[in-house]
Amino acid sequence: MRMSKLFGKTLRDAPAEAEFISHKLLIQSGMIHQVSAGVYSYLPLAWKSLKKIETIVREALDAIGAQEVKLGILQPREIWQKSGRDEIYGPDMIRLNDRRNKELVLPPTNEELITETVKVMVNSYKDLPVSLYQIQTKFRDEPRPRAGLIRVREFDMMDAYSFDVDEAGLDKSYDFMLNAYKSAFEKCGITTVVVDADSGAIGGKDSKEFVLLSESGEDTVVLCTACEYAANDEKATFNKTMTSRAEKTGTLQEIRTPNIKTIEELTSFLGIDSKQTIKVVLYMADKDLVLAVTRGDLDINEVKLKNALKVAELRVADQNEINKQGIVAGFVSPVGLTKFTTIVDDSITHGINYVGGANKIDYHLTNINYPRDFTADIELDISIAREGDPCPQCTSELITRRGIEIGHIFKLGTRYSDSLGATYTDNDGKSQSIVMGCYGIGIGRILAGSIEEHSDDKGIVFPKSIAPYEVLIVGLNTNNEQTSLKAAEIYTRLSKLGIDILYDDRNETAGVKFNDADLIGIPIRIVVSTRNIEINLYEIKKRCDKEGILVSGENIEKCINEMLLSLEIIENV
Repeated sequence: MRMSKLFGKTLRDAPAEAEFISHKLLIQSGMIHQVSAGVYSYLPLAWKSLKKIETIVREALDAIGAQEVKLGILQPREIWQKSGRDEIYGPDMIRLNDRRNKELVLPPTNEELITETVKVMVNSYKDLPVSLYQIQTKFRDEPRPRAGLIRVREFDMMDAYSFDVDEAGLDKSYDFMLNAYKSAFEKCGITTVVVDADSGAIGGKDSKEFVLLSESGEDTVVLCTACEYAANDEKATFNKTMTSRAEKTGTLQEIRTPNIKTIEELTSFLGIDSKQTIKVVLYMADKDLVLAVTRGDLDINEVKLKNALKVAELRVADQNEINKQGIVAGFVSPVGLTKFTTIVDDSITHGINYVGGANKIDYHLTNINYPRDFTADIELDISIAREGDPCPQCTSELITRRGIEIGHIFKLGTRYSDSLGATYTDNDGKSQSIVMGCYGIGIGRILAGSIEEHSDDKGIVFPKSIAPYEVLIVGLNTNNEQTSLKAAEIYTRLSKLGIDILYDDRNETAGVKFNDADLIGIPIRIVVSTRNIEINLYEIKKRCDKEGILVSGENIEKCINEMLLSLEIIENV
């Protein structure tokens, strides 16, 4: 391909509205064009890269026996209503009516439709296991699309689904997929961390995310500095052991605390540690008021809380809702408030003689003990794990890092097969629900994530495996016939070897061409200049190196092949 014919133009400056490195460079390099908020057109350079990513993902899935399908995009809303996810997704899912007023959706994922398809095709245990996948456009009406290809309304995703006769079969399929993901991401040249994750709107009993660590990422992951513990902050926990239960419990007492409403004010007033206090946060869970109770030094993890309560909507109660229930804000206590659902963080079980509100203006209670003085409807982990907290596995220090979610795998169990009636007949002739897993990879996120990981102040530094082209030939003084002929000759010689080449034959200055070469980030650059060809030399440089080397004309093929091989080795280390 000649750059003079390539569709798309590079920009001198990055767009002002772009925040993420990948967003800036994808637009500046002429790879994508914004259609509207969260919707992009992919221009030839980006599209070539995306197709290479798709090929790598396909090969990884094919290698474990998964079969590719292509599902319909327009789907009947009723199957989403059957599964219950029509309500769960709410305004994030795009809904529409056809001319016959039939309700349809543009899906963000395809658990419902694939389950409906499989239940028609699978009758017996002999038909299982089976794994199916597709690479297709998905839709999500993001309230705040941002960060280029990372948070969009229209996106290409690989979604795969496994179907097994039992949980043991699901475990095998899940592990196969996990290893396939690792293989695909390694071949794409990106580094990911596998972390425990919340299952969100997809559901299921267990899930893991593949996260590319990046300071510009939207997600936060919690990692142990000593062992392999890793979790998304929505899922992460920590060791909450504090004091020995052997310490003697005191008698519940009421003390006057004038105008003391916050944990900080309370600890200062009494001269105690915040770990010795109780924090109560009031939430509206759907339409009911709920008390969330944790240790005073901790904060509520609203994802964990929402999952524990199994509600569609969760938000902090406003002042009117609190007043309506006769609750005294700033002095709230779980002691005596028995008419509301109370959910207690398990940190409370590790201490005694807490200080908390007295449900009375200007008063607190001392020596609060659980479960002596109050009980819980639910007791489990609902607090946020923070940097510096002890690891739940080895008690070493936890750290937090920002990251970009690239892939996600889920153990669904019978979540969808039960609601949609997907069954098989077992060896004894009995009907059983199919056990499912689902698996997703963001194709565009791999491209964006790669740029976040592989870029410098000059532009993109593409891994060889997903670069739009492997070699860029930069012809200087292209109005010189000898230079143009030599550049064209090298282009032909390397093309015969099956090397993917872009030839910059534009009538531009050397500065413009070199800047664009660095911006676009093709792994190897060959410079053909009038001065050097007179002595049969050509400058060859890897994008990742600071300096190039001079190579004689007859050794170009050998040098390029060696460089391409070295780039493959680097990516696979």
